[in-house]
Formats: sequence, structure tokens, C-alpha cells
Amino acid sequence: MITENIEKAINEQIKREEHSSRIYLAMASWAERNGFPGAAGWLYVQTEEERIHMLKLVHYLNDRGGMAIIPALDAPTSKFQSLVDVFQQVLKHEEYISASINELYAVCIGEKDFTSANYIQWYITEQIEEEKTIRNILDQINLAGPEKGGLFMMDKEFTTMATAKRAALAQSGGANAIA
Repeated sequence: MITENIEKAINEQIKREEHSSRIYLAMASWAERNGFPGAAGWLYVQTEEERIHMLKLVHYLNDRGGMAIIPALDAPTSKFQSLVDVFQQVLKHEEYISASINELYAVCIGEKDFTSANYIQWYITEQIEEEKTIRNILDQINLAGPEKGGLFMMDKEFTTMATAKRAALAQSGGANAIA
């Protein structure tokens, strides 16, 4: 049985993961409307991935005897200055999510629920990869510069990255988190 404190902390993380999905959906829509179909595709895959992360937590909490709560969410912003702005905000958000997952882990350790702490370790590792990926993307966008040609080439790279990420999600059974 899961403790009330851990149930509350996991429900908060469920909310954050679902909000992450919506943030990336808004960013994807902006990118699509502003001539960055590759970046939009990558952000749409991020939307799916964050939703899978949320669903995994829902299933985990329910499987452990807790009750997953699906909260109402505020609308994310849909206005961005540039592609660099979008990905700077992605990095800031991923750092926030990393901190919240670390807080969740600390609650699990504090409650001596080592099973849940072990489960949350996957999210910690995932966040390291997410932040690294976004930092690399920002480096590449900055190298491309504000010139249209550089951004066009970077957007083509996003298409390749989105295809690879979608394949990795499919291979890892990401859709199985839904069932």
C-alpha cells in the first residue's frame, strides 16, 4: 500500500507531466504555424512522450493501491518570439520537471518506500537525457544562427530527430503505457 504523502506527490507529478504534454503541444502548434515543420514534428513527439510519462504514473499509483487524480489544467502560453525562445523555454521547463522528480524521489525515500523510489529512478535518468538533448538542440540552433538558411537546415535535422524519437517510443512499448 502506498502512503498518503507519496500518493499526493505522485498525483502532483501526474499533473506536471500532463501539463508538460500541453506545453509541448502549444509549442508544436506555434512551430507548425511559423514555418518550422521539423521542429513541430519533434515537439509533437515530445507531447506524446510526456503523456506516456503521465500515464505510467497513473498506472503505477493505481497498481500500488493509490488513487490517481486527473486534474484540471491551465492553458499553456502559445506565444513565442522565435525558435530559440521555444527551446530556451523547453530547457527551463525540463529543469523544473527534473527538480520536481527529485522532490518526488525525496518523498519516497523519506517515507521509506524504496519500491516507489526505485520506480522514480527511471524518471531521474530520463530527465538527464531530456536536458542533454535540449542543450544540444540549443547549441545547434545557436550554431545555425538567425539566418534563414541555417534555421532551414536545423529544421530538417528536427525531422530526422522526430522520426528517430517516434521509432524509439514505439520500440520501447510507449503505447503500452496507455493500456
